[in-house]
Amino acid sequence: MLTENHQTLNVPLITRLLIACGAIGPILFILVFLVEGATRPGYSAWHNFVSDLSLSNQGWMQIANFLICGVLMLCFALGLRQVLRSGKGAVWGPLLLGIFGLSLLIAGFFVTDPSLGYYPPGTSSSTHTLHGTIHGANAPLAFGSLTIAIFVLARRFASDPAWRGWALSSLITGILFVGFFIACLVVAVLDQSGVLPNAPAGLLERIAIIIGWGWIVLLALRLLRQMGSSVSKAAFRRRN
Repeated sequence: MLTENHQTLNVPLITRLLIACGAIGPILFILVFLVEGATRPGYSAWHNFVSDLSLSNQGWMQIANFLICGVLMLCFALGLRQVLRSGKGAVWGPLLLGIFGLSLLIAGFFVTDPSLGYYPPGTSSSTHTLHGTIHGANAPLAFGSLTIAIFVLARRFASDPAWRGWALSSLITGILFVGFFIACLVVAVLDQSGVLPNAPAGLLERIAIIIGWGWIVLLALRLLRQMGSSVSKAAFRRRN
């Protein structure tokens, strides 16, 4: 397994499948909201949040997107815990990613209220419901848990020379991720107050999501590649 020295040997197939969920879930999530955002009538990918895709009679697609990605992220967190058995971040890294997965499930079960740009057409952004309030309060949990997970795992990987480049890129990723998320919130508030109409809140949120979710994909792929390399080396040693 992947110890703090990051040596991977005799990895069970189920663990590899769980780690693969970390690559599949975020990629699927990004592809769905990009296609939906570009083709949904009355929706502006520049202006509207990704969560707004959960509204209208086509909203079930984004709801399912949240739920599927959330389940796959929980699987990835479980697999990562099996891989990171001890050392820095062995508990908190997977736990935070599990919380992130849970927050995606919450986002799917509790649909947002209409917000910027009156989407779907004919609705009012003054509508406030309990499920919308829960959805809004859940956003800091989603972005916050992933941000901290990135920093926690960057600290772990910094102790291994083979992973120090990844650790540095993870640190930069975490900073950019939280930076774009904050920028999204700021311009959204300015838009709602009338200071910055048609602000690019949707664009900034999309950039943040692609950065953060993309980091998960790259981590999962790197772990899978290391697992495959270790298995191949072990098989070579047995043959010789």
